[in-house]
Amino acid sequence: MKEYSACTTILVGKKASIDGTTMIARNDDTFRPITPQKFIIEPARHGEKKHIKSWLNKFEMDLPENAQRVPAVPNVDYKHRGYYDESGINQENVCMSCTESTYGNERTLAFDPLVKDGLDEDCMQTSVLPYIHSARDGVKYLGKLIAKYGSPAGNSVLFSDKDEIWYMEIVTGHHWVAERIPDDCYAATGNRVAIEQVNFDNPDYFMWSEGIQEFVEEHHLNPDHEGWNFRHIFGTYTEQDRHYNTNRQWYIQKLFNPEIEQDPQDGDIPFIRKAAKKITKEDIQFALGSHYQDTPYDPFGKGTEEEKHRYRPIGLNRTQNAHILQIKSDVPADRAAIMWLCIGGPTFTPFIPFFANMNDTDPSFNNTSMDYNMNDAWWYYKSFAAIVESHYPQFVQLDTTYLTELNRYFRGRVEEIIAGADGKSGDELTDYLTKENQKTVAHTRKETEKLWGQMMIDSINMSKLTFNMDENL
Repeated sequence: MKEYSACTTILVGKKASIDGTTMIARNDDTFRPITPQKFIIEPARHGEKKHIKSWLNKFEMDLPENAQRVPAVPNVDYKHRGYYDESGINQENVCMSCTESTYGNERTLAFDPLVKDGLDEDCMQTSVLPYIHSARDGVKYLGKLIAKYGSPAGNSVLFSDKDEIWYMEIVTGHHWVAERIPDDCYAATGNRVAIEQVNFDNPDYFMWSEGIQEFVEEHHLNPDHEGWNFRHIFGTYTEQDRHYNTNRQWYIQKLFNPEIEQDPQDGDIPFIRKAAKKITKEDIQFALGSHYQDTPYDPFGKGTEEEKHRYRPIGLNRTQNAHILQIKSDVPADRAAIMWLCIGGPTFTPFIPFFANMNDTDPSFNNTSMDYNMNDAWWYYKSFAAIVESHYPQFVQLDTTYLTELNRYFRGRVEEIIAGADGKSGDELTDYLTKENQKTVAHTRKETEKLWGQMMIDSINMSKLTFNMDENL
């Protein structure tokens, strides 16, 4: 049985962000709370053959001989849970994040069922990101692979470069639609078909699988009197959607558009909106780690027990990593790509900036064990989050102050590294950015240790095994 993931996606156009950058972001939520991951560099290849074989099904294929270097965040336990490289930015500053599990309805799947041994999410990034040259090219490249091999699951995929952001939804064995997010807009979704009206006369903003219009017409799949709404035709409107999926979209839009009143169970919440203000990296970070703060639905809040457990939070203990892939627009391309990686869960732990032009990652990130090991970043930050959550009323403000201070440091740190890169290029620049990334990791660990120690001391003092007594006894 495949253990499906259940993620949350946010995409921000370059004119919707505060600094003119494109940002695509996603929580990687897995079926089990303990799914160790590592952060590695897949090296470039030149004239070297490579074959990939899925651990989830019988899919396999030969890969092109020439490949770009890419960072990746794969599972440690390959043989039981597949590769899942998850996210990365290639050497041409093309970003890819995969996948958002997405579910087609039974009407459409009846006529184009999923392909059991097709290209699944565990092999998707490895088969695409090293070989593409733009976000638009990524959609086309993946679309050709789906046409050839089929898809064994509903998957949505994020692509971006410095100019464009594309969201691609593969919902049946061979059919998909991709939409470009307008530059002045953002989009948010979680585990259901999101794309709405498709304009087949506007290829600048829409791409689609060959024959999809004929497929829908032949099998009488369009329920609307007018228009061609991908969500209405291929999507679901189930009780699970109302309690597991649409509420996440509702809350993110509540954060970015507080002036708009919406029902958290509305199955037709818009996919794309213009935010009330320009969006920062910190806004995305908060949204990905959120749990309906300041609403009755917060599990840590003051609602009734039914309200506090009515909707699935956005940040979960099953969130193994969260990432924001950013391409800056105001610096040279060889230092413009940043992976903000939160390993272990985004509710209580930081998004650390890694310049993607690197040839290695810190040993604490790239050598994760399947067994508990505090030297590993994944285990370390996962444990840190568990301590904060276990004494939430006592520790949440300490954690908030810690994250705020690190965000201040990270913003200055990014500019400091960019300034220090002046005059450097090629291998010299890559070596420099690699070393600076590792210095950022070390500082983050040091600051985390301070708070960890404070929380442990406070925990000792909160023990219930105490009794008022004479100081001399």
